[in-house]
Amino acid sequence: MPHELPLITTLASALGLALIMGFIAVRLRIPALVGYLLAGVMIGPFTPGYIADIEIAGELSEIGIMLLMFGVGLHFSLDDLLKVRKIAVPGALLQIVAATLIGAGLSHFWGFGVGASLVFGLSISVASTAVLLRALEAQGQLDSMNGHITVGWVVVQDIAMVLVLVLIPPLAGVISGAETSGTQGELWITIEITLLKVVAFIVLMVVVGKKAFPWLLWQAARTGSREIFTLCVIAGAVTVAFLASKLFGVSFALGAFFAGMMMRESEFSHRAAEESLPLRDAFSVLFFVSVGMLFDPSVILEQPIRILLVLCVIMLGTPIATALIVLAFRYPLNTALTVAGSLAQIGEFSFILAGLGVSLGLLPADGRSLILAAALISIAVNPLVFRAIGPLQAWLRDKSALARRLEMPDDPLSQLPVTTEDKYLSGQVVLVGYGRVGRRIADALLANDVPFVVAEQDRERVEQLRALGIAAVYGNASDPAVLIQAHIMHADMLVVATPDLIDARQMITTARTLNPTIEVVLRTHNEEEATLLEQEGLGTVFLGEGELARGMLQYALDRYGKKA
Repeated sequence: MPHELPLITTLASALGLALIMGFIAVRLRIPALVGYLLAGVMIGPFTPGYIADIEIAGELSEIGIMLLMFGVGLHFSLDDLLKVRKIAVPGALLQIVAATLIGAGLSHFWGFGVGASLVFGLSISVASTAVLLRALEAQGQLDSMNGHITVGWVVVQDIAMVLVLVLIPPLAGVISGAETSGTQGELWITIEITLLKVVAFIVLMVVVGKKAFPWLLWQAARTGSREIFTLCVIAGAVTVAFLASKLFGVSFALGAFFAGMMMRESEFSHRAAEESLPLRDAFSVLFFVSVGMLFDPSVILEQPIRILLVLCVIMLGTPIATALIVLAFRYPLNTALTVAGSLAQIGEFSFILAGLGVSLGLLPADGRSLILAAALISIAVNPLVFRAIGPLQAWLRDKSALARRLEMPDDPLSQLPVTTEDKYLSGQVVLVGYGRVGRRIADALLANDVPFVVAEQDRERVEQLRALGIAAVYGNASDPAVLIQAHIMHADMLVVATPDLIDARQMITTARTLNPTIEVVLRTHNEEEATLLEQEGLGTVFLGEGELARGMLQYALDRYGKKA
């Protein structure tokens, strides 16, 4: 079918059908991403009816990749990763290796070459960041300790895959078997040059970009024009990605990722994320539609057993390996199940790697079709996997003594040291949570020489606190054993500095059962919830917005010599 305006026709058909299929997917309570992929299948060359211009769709998807990775970089917090680095970094790398070996072994059994097996294994070893973040948000776990570990884990995956995308092109000849022993020296020179270019780009971005991007955003913000600010954000992302590719030979994805990371250093990073979100979302949709256009649905009928086996690797092999790794780092069963369930799907990087493998002649087209089919199914089923975590944990707890022990691992950090001073064991404050709010409370208690014990779910924070001589116990304070270890029965006050009030009710019940006279202090960001908590008599409630308004009012009145 001839197109007089192929760009407009492709945009209209892709976005229009993506809207319809995404709407249907959401109504069916599956990720909208599945609908976008199916929209691409419907306008692709492998299904009857209208066929969109696949070349233009491919170019639009490149912009989608850039903006998708720009968004990942914009939300990438090095500080958050450092907090969970001891489990996220080695855990994610071990999981990638395990999943890659399983996937590569399976594809090699089917007759794939070494290069194809490696690309196939890598493609099914990395989860979709977008799907994972939405799943955690839907479950209300994004800001929990389990959420921080899971996000840190997938960020490490993303960084590892960005490096893989850089290294695969120069290694393509060797891993495909096309290079001879005589070209090994040239190969290593090529790899060294590639890595030097990547390092040079990273150094330039860290040294120059870390100052340049915040300055540019500040100048754009000073104009007072929303359009100029948005244009500055988008132009910065696309320009850096393009120049990174042309001058340093790195991928568009890596360039855009670092552009996002550097913009995050600006005080306007949240506004940059907000202003660029509609355009990022639109082009991300085009990326997923273009991926769907490459999928041949006949593979489902022709190779159902292979698809089933790939799904077993993604939804059983990877989660089991992940859970074992998390448990080996002495985290509880709930954390292991949450991280494992989060990674039981594949997404963006899987598509990018598969596409790169096909373009380099490493991966056959049917290998990419298997990856796309497995991605569609795993993404669609992932919400069900998340909903099954709670019932599965309860079933394991009832049926297995081992599971009950894993819920409360024999961890030295879960108990106060026997050398803890007596002042921390009687008349103390039990402080639940050592985040932004908890840290400020702890600093004030220290400054006034008020004894306290911190109950915290982050093992690394507990280690750091103990190194500073602060009494701290590791675990979820909704578990009575954690509050018992904090000597709640002899405490004067329980301060719950975490926003999760579902767990807070259990903490208060435990505290008042063991210590009926204890005073309880809570925090909330919801006015209705604050009123309800006060009516229930759960404790003294501080509303975030209320305290902010009170502080600002007091400052204003002080300025005029008045009193509140």
